Amino acid sequence: MAGSVERARHWRYAELPGVDLLRATYVEKRFVRHTHESFVIAAIADGVEVFHHGGADQYAGPGTLALVNPDTPHTGRAGVPEGWRYGAVYPPADLVAEIAAETTTIRGTPGFVSPVLDDPYAAGLVHQVLRAVDEGNALAADTLLRVAVTRLLRLNGGPLPQRPVRTAGTSVAARARAVLAERMADPPTLERLAADLGTSPFALLRAFRATYGMPPHAWLTDARVRRARSLLDVGTAPVDAAVAVGFTDQPHLNRHFSRIVGVPPGAYQRERVGGPGGGRERAEDAQGGTDGARGRKNVQDR
Repeated sequence: MAGSVERARHWRYAELPGVDLLRATYVEKRFVRHTHESFVIAAIADGVEVFHHGGADQYAGPGTLALVNPDTPHTGRAGVPEGWRYGAVYPPADLVAEIAAETTTIRGTPGFVSPVLDDPYAAGLVHQVLRAVDEGNALAADTLLRVAVTRLLRLNGGPLPQRPVRTAGTSVAARARAVLAERMADPPTLERLAADLGTSPFALLRAFRATYGMPPHAWLTDARVRRARSLLDVGTAPVDAAVAVGFTDQPHLNRHFSRIVGVPPGAYQRERVGGPGGGRERAEDAQGGTDGARGRKNVQDR
């Protein structure tokens, strides 16, 4: 990977509904703490990825898979100077549950037990899924994805832990999250939010972090990016999506979107709506350069 430049493609294939796909080479990229609504199944081809998960740094090298359950906070960065190259699939929870019910004896909500699995065969299956998508081979892509998920569940699957018993702290955290979701574009301060909920700022901060794995401001940024993705998916212009979810302008959205999704919003949307440049990997897309410039121009034009 000597001399590698950052590049990424984040896209979907109509014949695998609801499944996000990613190919990327990252060197200096640092993913901030965030979550996914879907599962993350990332097969490392070269280099090393380090991601903070479950209170510790996890290391994934060639032939291993980084596995993250839905709504689980984690980060991501290079573990070696040359970065890491990988392919990933993001199957939705209902698809994984369907596969688990048909092919395993897991009872309850299925998920992955360990965040890193050393299994070159399963890693190869993930890369084959992406190759089949490239070739437009829907039958192979769907088959290989189901075989990969089945193997991973059999080797590293189990029922996800039940949600903790509801306490006063979790109740306050849930109410705070509901307020932030409703007031995403105009959130209150921590002090105001705590006062409205009848608690103190630090008590709210502790309860929210314990319940959701991140402080309220980080959760809000993650939620804003999720909502921006849904707007981009239906064709909303990035500059309009930025304002709608509470970012000050498109460059502000670009910065956070790239640090969570892995590509800037313009590159993400081109793959969704089939616009100019869709279907091609571009080095500048992974770095966010072209969208940053386009975003500044769009804001000035409005």
